[in-house]
Amino acid sequence: MHFTNEDIGRVRVAAAPDPMWEIVNSFQALVTGRNPLMFGDWRRRVRQRLPPACKLLGPLLPPLGYFPDFLTPDLGGTFDLDHAVGTVLDTPRSTMHAHLAELAAARSRTRPLPPVFRSLADGSPEALSQLGAALHTYHRNALAPFWPRMRAQLETDLAVRARAVLGGGTDGLLGGFRPVLRWRPPVLEADYPVERDVWLRGRGLLLQPSFFCVRTPVTLATDEPVPVLVYPIQHTLGWARERGTGLGSLIGGTRAAILEGAVSGRTTGELACRLGVSAAAVSQHTAVLRRCGLLLSVRRGKHVLHTITPAGLDLLGGRPGVPVGG
Repeated sequence: MHFTNEDIGRVRVAAAPDPMWEIVNSFQALVTGRNPLMFGDWRRRVRQRLPPACKLLGPLLPPLGYFPDFLTPDLGGTFDLDHAVGTVLDTPRSTMHAHLAELAAARSRTRPLPPVFRSLADGSPEALSQLGAALHTYHRNALAPFWPRMRAQLETDLAVRARAVLGGGTDGLLGGFRPVLRWRPPVLEADYPVERDVWLRGRGLLLQPSFFCVRTPVTLATDEPVPVLVYPIQHTLGWARERGTGLGSLIGGTRAAILEGAVSGRTTGELACRLGVSAAAVSQHTAVLRRCGLLLSVRRGKHVLHTITPAGLDLLGGRPGVPVGG
């Protein structure tokens, strides 16, 4: 990636995981079987629960080579799942048709795309509904049960990036990605399956952390207004193992994660982004926690701020930030 001086001032790191990139990267990690030490426990648990509706994703997300860029759109900084899937389904028909045609013509493809993809390219409401259902179903079964643990490790990565910026600005940030990325001003290099040059030309760069990005970074095949480079984060071994006890077993993983997130005070939108669920779902859970005396909610302008009560802290074990079952 070739930078100009203007690009240096327009480098950003996404503040949250992108649900569509996690769907894409995790599905490919699921079918390839790569990195068994890190993802083996997760694969075994997910393969037992994945419904047939998710089979639609197989032809869309081959383990190698091109996948359609419309599956990972610019979400405008809003990372809840409903918004993400809605943005995918609102892709202009001409764009979806072009991306699916490129997928059908990919050299790595060994068999034709199923007929439903022609209907999808034509904008069929039924085909779009099937795609939306497949994305939601996959996320619910493969990612949502693990989302609080994934989010915690992503936040650790963001803390590392923030320290790099404080200590060395953009130069320190880009230099801190070794060995995944190599910053040799004005060029950022990465190991990649194909030889490619990306000229930023003043558009800047969005660095998107991804829990399921494996080994090498990923970028879109098409030219975007703001280029995105998805990079892998470090993981903690055993992150996907079963947890027999914990707060999540008592009140549910999502409510436990909301309580943990509210220790430092978070808005409904921030909690939705942290957990990868809709704001409406967060509101339902916070209402239950509030009625039980575990949470306080106050309006601040357009937002509702949620903070944990002493009773909620006691339930967490009395220590803010204690990991709980997910």
